[in-house]
Amino acid sequence: MVRAGSDAVPPSARRFMRRARQRRLRAVLPWAVAGGVLVLAGLVGWVVYGTSLLGVGEVRVTGTNLVSPAQVREAAAVPDGQPLARVDLAAVRDRVGALAPVERVTVSRHWPGALLVDVVERTPAAVVPQGRQFAVVDRAGVVFQTVAQRPAGLPLVRVPTPGRDDPATEAALRVIAALTPQLRDGLVEVAVEGPARILVRLAEDRTVVWGDATRSDQKASVATALLGQRTDTIDVSSPDVVTIR
Repeated sequence: MVRAGSDAVPPSARRFMRRARQRRLRAVLPWAVAGGVLVLAGLVGWVVYGTSLLGVGEVRVTGTNLVSPAQVREAAAVPDGQPLARVDLAAVRDRVGALAPVERVTVSRHWPGALLVDVVERTPAAVVPQGRQFAVVDRAGVVFQTVAQRPAGLPLVRVPTPGRDDPATEAALRVIAALTPQLRDGLVEVAVEGPARILVRLAEDRTVVWGDATRSDQKASVATALLGQRTDTIDVSSPDVVTIR
């Protein structure tokens, strides 16, 4: 009569069965690990992309002066608690960049819950009288601010319709950029009366007839050399043949 139990199984059979179980475990283990990794990745993805646990809790704004941090946050339009990973950085940059005083913007994530908005504002290059106010333009001719009083230290430009695409504004800014320190020190205004009729008015009722904006560096050098002459008008519209009167 054969007794039941492990004693009834020969040792060789028990060794075979143990090795078979080990082989099955080794075969299943990679799939179990992979499944665990997928579950963990899914959980992490759900936390990061689908919940507010890593949501936007703060929008940090730097570099502002002409606009306020509150204006930048309003333009950014990022809801509180929105998953930080799902924030469209390019869209935020475009919305903040649409603010007139903003020249460029950098937007980045700061984990676990902050959005960083770094603003570089436009640098004023000149002011243009507009009725009782003054339009402030940058070096590209963009009008980004209107003020009631003329800002100190900025050249005055007279053009009908200031703007980035306005040829008169572009010409005036080219002339200003070419002025020597001596001309800039005495500058009263740059008036663009026509494509080839730019006037640089200086202190003591002196005028430099500039012509158009071409060869401005040469015209500035010639006009500077003639500042010592006792004359009211220096015509450098053709810098090779200068007229004074």
